[in-house]
Amino acid sequence: MAKALMFQGTGSDVGKSLMVAGLARAYANRGLCVRPFKPQNMSNNAAIAADGGEIGRAQHLQAMAARALPSIHMNPILLKPQADMGAQVIVRGQVRGAANARQYHHLTADLLAEVLDSYALNAAGADLILVEGAGSPAEINLPGPDIANMGFAAAANVPVVLVADIDRGGVIAAVVGTHAVLPAPARTRIKGYIINKFHGDRTLFDGGLTEITARTGWPALGIAPFFPDAAHLPAEDAVALDKPVVNNGGAIKIAVPKLSRIANFDDLDPLNAEPDVSVRLIPPGQTIPGDADLILLPGSKNTIADLAFLRQQGWDIDIMAHHRRGGRILGICGGYQMLGKTIRDPDGIEGATRQADGLGLLAIETILGREKTLGERAGIHLESGEALQGYEIHLGRSEGPDRERPFLIIDGVADGARSADGRVEGCYLHGLLRADGFRHAYLAGLQERARSGINFAALVEKTLDGLAAHLENHLDLDRMLEIAAAGVTETSN
Repeated sequence: MAKALMFQGTGSDVGKSLMVAGLARAYANRGLCVRPFKPQNMSNNAAIAADGGEIGRAQHLQAMAARALPSIHMNPILLKPQADMGAQVIVRGQVRGAANARQYHHLTADLLAEVLDSYALNAAGADLILVEGAGSPAEINLPGPDIANMGFAAAANVPVVLVADIDRGGVIAAVVGTHAVLPAPARTRIKGYIINKFHGDRTLFDGGLTEITARTGWPALGIAPFFPDAAHLPAEDAVALDKPVVNNGGAIKIAVPKLSRIANFDDLDPLNAEPDVSVRLIPPGQTIPGDADLILLPGSKNTIADLAFLRQQGWDIDIMAHHRRGGRILGICGGYQMLGKTIRDPDGIEGATRQADGLGLLAIETILGREKTLGERAGIHLESGEALQGYEIHLGRSEGPDRERPFLIIDGVADGARSADGRVEGCYLHGLLRADGFRHAYLAGLQERARSGINFAALVEKTLDGLAAHLENHLDLDRMLEIAAAGVTETSN
């Protein structure tokens, strides 16, 4: 069996996902065969694995960092929150059903065997497995067996490193408090801790390290300074969207309503990388600015509920006013469905509402069905002829007259729709804006511009290498390898 090390956090969004991605690239650069693993993920930011099916976007990025093909066995359980129904439960890439929080926690005992089987399959032939926990092991209030953190670590016999975020404050209490609430076997399983997202003079925290180690017995494995270039990498979940975004003052203004169940929002990352583009995520309660060049309606995990949410914010009025002024609108996946005339859900897949009127800006109608469309796609943008690639993850089919004016050609078949005036467009293809030629052509259609020269794929690779070097400089990677090799038989510090 491969050596393994699990990274658990003092809470959500402490940087575990990027920590694993950076370490995966660092150890891969050392010549090791590295594979990431996350037993259970909760996120609407998903991706398509090479062997088919959905996994968390973070595990897809970690596989890229490790220079490994992404597999459904790298994230065997994916929970996708959706309105009224708790979460959609995806097991090994395929929808298994839906459950609320209490129902799901009572299912975990049955799911653990599948998680362990996927772990073994993923580990076959690897030198090192880097495992990411979910949330915090200190969530001792949750019912049912734990498969996300210590429950998995114990079942798979994997040592643990605790990651704490100093940027949010209270980091000493977070680490010491985690130690206080964990049972003795779990405390022993933790072999050290990392302080993440540090700003300023790290020597000012020497006393903090001393205090934490004295109170817990866990050694410090390093302090990782804040890594601003991480903004170029996809975030794991929508928590990242709550953070203020630095507006780069770009001449091309793109407004994106922040839907309550926004999904696959990494579609925005390539736009944020463009120096002449300003992407503004519009929070609930704020109006869509009238000077936007484009309103982009993103993906949604629950289209009908988010359409109602959109109207509650008054964004439908803003969108219609934008269109009357001659503005452009692009809908991707759920956003594409919202632009049509109606959305029907005859089987109640998304909830109790069986039909909703769309915004009516595209002459299409959508019927949601139980079968999910999954897969990577390649095609061209009809207007510019530029090649693009992406992926589909959606329920439902959309048909209507505006489909006769397709937006794209996907795998040789007309796809998407355009309005008669050409100012409203939509498609199901996520990731299309990663294609540099298409992205430039589309932006140039909004406002005349010179090609920026941004190669987004190369930017992601450069950022992963930079993150790996950053962690090599500030963390004890040699010691972490020793911990992984020794396993839990090593005497606790």
